[in-house]
Amino acid sequence: MLTSNGYVLDERRLGELSVVPERERRDRPRLRERLQRDGYLFLTGLLDPEDVLAFRRYYFGLIGSVTERAAYRKVLFGQIVPGTEYAAFCAQPALKGWFEWFLGGEPFLHQRKIIRQTAPGENGIGTATQAHYDLVYLRGGSDQVLSAWIPLGECPVSRGGLTYLERSHHRVLADEAAGRLKRPAASMTADLPGLAEEYDANWLVTDYAAGDVVIHTAHTIHAALDNVSTDMRLSTDIRYQRADDAIDGRWQNHWHDQDGL
Repeated sequence: MLTSNGYVLDERRLGELSVVPERERRDRPRLRERLQRDGYLFLTGLLDPEDVLAFRRYYFGLIGSVTERAAYRKVLFGQIVPGTEYAAFCAQPALKGWFEWFLGGEPFLHQRKIIRQTAPGENGIGTATQAHYDLVYLRGGSDQVLSAWIPLGECPVSRGGLTYLERSHHRVLADEAAGRLKRPAASMTADLPGLAEEYDANWLVTDYAAGDVVIHTAHTIHAALDNVSTDMRLSTDIRYQRADDAIDGRWQNHWHDQDGL
């Protein structure tokens, strides 16, 4: 049984995230066609798993056994987020080089990069990332910005990975153009089963491995599952675009949970 913010997902509305096959990995036109069709690219093994696990060890080495929230936030926002290790991880050649190749120009990495940690058993509204599409938070720049979601370690479905609403970007693009979607930066809903019915679409899930990356458009609806495993779920989401496109200036500061975005 899969849940998100306590809502039980309908098994009839579940599907499997589609992996980009090896034969398409270096075919840029095919990848762009796939991204336009599906709204995401699931690239297994794009990163070296040991590099991913090394960053996970670094993170938990600093966090340690900190349980007091103020102390945790001090380490996260004072050391890890602005740290050179995190910056190097997000701009490593396997990532930056891929975006440079795919975008066909100089890539730009937004400074606001997010790390999400979810402990086993955390549940209820506000725990897991609610359904949303990224453009509602990035209206000050290009709508061609691409997000990369990276599980920092093994992330089976039970650990609460990201789930995507199948081909939802097509409707979002149409609704955006018609002005039917709300403009304030906000999640759409925590009710994933209800949204699947509204969109007549499946939530796509999979077991992620260290080294996997999912790249999605700014219009693709996604959310997170609850962590019902016995291990900590850790991930990061970062955003790249072409450097010569309009850039949202609000996203050029280090992420903080009180930055208003």
